[in-house]
Amino acid sequence: MASKNRKSKIENRKLLRVEALSKSFASGGGETLEVLRGASFEVERGEVLAVVGESGTGKSTLLHLMGALDRPTGGTVVYENEDVFEQDDEALAAFRNRQVGFVFQFHHLLPEFTAAENVAMPALVQGRSAGAANERALHLLDVLDLADRAEHAPSALSGGEKQRVAMARALMNEPGLVLADEPTGNLDTKTARLLHDEILRLRSELDQTFVLATHNWTLAGIADRVLEIREGRLHDVTEQADTRE
Repeated sequence: MASKNRKSKIENRKLLRVEALSKSFASGGGETLEVLRGASFEVERGEVLAVVGESGTGKSTLLHLMGALDRPTGGTVVYENEDVFEQDDEALAAFRNRQVGFVFQFHHLLPEFTAAENVAMPALVQGRSAGAANERALHLLDVLDLADRAEHAPSALSGGEKQRVAMARALMNEPGLVLADEPTGNLDTKTARLLHDEILRLRSELDQTFVLATHNWTLAGIADRVLEIREGRLHDVTEQADTRE
């Protein structure tokens, strides 16, 4: 585990609280599929939290709820002491854009725009000037060692470079929380390890908070805490994570 001694440094810095969160979906034949069953946990500022589980266990569903991309069946998410789901859809959209950064397994970069333009997009959506957005985009690309790739189209970037551009885009609006869904799932082992290093560096230098959903125990091993989803319920497996592959 990368940072077992960080607990004393991040006490009393609660950023987000998940309370009795559940999510069900209607399935064929009128049956209901219960994906999450009463999930409760907290996330500290500056923490890296990993959520592990096999495909289909509800990792992505949990991240979508934490980031207000979907509404829960029961329970809630409290961000900086405010109940996220008490807000209307317009306010939720503003919350997603300002407070949460998303990184997905597939980078979802817009092919017709340069790396810098892709990174700047969330700030432009927020209404910031093109000049200010471009300045911050270039700064973030520099932070992620991509300054020389700023004017390249996604098609000219390697897989690892595309994912780092996606990370820069997630950081564009200085979100309190970055949610990464299988961020290394489409990368080779060497490139994945480089992204692991970047996550830890960003946490260290920017005090950035990350929640990583993954089936990869190597990625989970860089986290401060590890929660495993089994049959819709969360189990703290931090102490066992170092021995899992």
